[in-house]
Amino acid sequence: MNLVATAIVPIVLILAAGVLLRRRYLKEPGFWRGLEWMSYRVFTPALFITSIADTDLTIVPIGPLLLSLAVPILLVAGIVIALRRPLRANGPQLTSLVQGSIRINTYIGLIFATALHGHEGVATFALASAVVVPLVNVICVSVLAAYGEKSSSHPRVPIWREFLENPLIQGCTIGLALNLLALPLPGFIAATLTMLAAPALACGTLIAGAALHITFRKRDILDIGVATILKLAALPAAAAALAIPLGATGATLTSIVLICAIPTAPSAYVLATKMGGDTRLMASITGTQTILAVATLPVALMLVDHIAGNG
Repeated sequence: MNLVATAIVPIVLILAAGVLLRRRYLKEPGFWRGLEWMSYRVFTPALFITSIADTDLTIVPIGPLLLSLAVPILLVAGIVIALRRPLRANGPQLTSLVQGSIRINTYIGLIFATALHGHEGVATFALASAVVVPLVNVICVSVLAAYGEKSSSHPRVPIWREFLENPLIQGCTIGLALNLLALPLPGFIAATLTMLAAPALACGTLIAGAALHITFRKRDILDIGVATILKLAALPAAAAALAIPLGATGATLTSIVLICAIPTAPSAYVLATKMGGDTRLMASITGTQTILAVATLPVALMLVDHIAGNG
């Protein structure tokens, strides 16, 4: 399927490039720490600002979209936290399980949305992202603040302060404010943000690849399996089960299911690094899901296309 190759293969190749660069050419940890800082503090927030600020909030039914996305995400996050004791997960492992179960890779989603529904697909997916990105970041920051490893580099601070100081939430908030208040940015500022947003996906993917562990411990197989089943199967199924009775069809239904079916974002690793998550597990979940999505995404797309076609 050419669509899958266009969307998935570049991400897999960049992950592989990160592995190769870290192990053969750029072995100095300071380089990757600097790249992580830039990705977390500059590139990714700029991407969130530009993506959300440019979304037309009037083109799709907000109620069905909001419910069909928020309820399954909250449900899956709650399930993961409830499974902590049966899985015998420590705090940092739990944070990576939560992130691996609900985060989204917007790059892959946008490519699929464009191929399926053109301009309407892009606009609808962007609106879905405007719902999902802030919600997911609030959940992930809350879980990391509560369960992340506390050390000299990850000191414990109040959760409200984590919200205020988190660059990803700041990016979402600025983007939503610009959108809802209809505040146009001066051309030079918009162009600057667009340029700063451009490296976010590539840098985040390289960082995740650089930390990717190809050989997993027995413990990792269970954790990766749980996060992957929830993210690539349970979450999109729950979203579809809500969206269809609520009347979502066409590009709206596609975007709802697609945004839940795409693999975890590389930004999850960056956030885990900055807030004391299990970075090794997080990188492994991200890489594994991206590779497995080559098989799972076509199935999800065919089902969505069939349902939307009969809607």
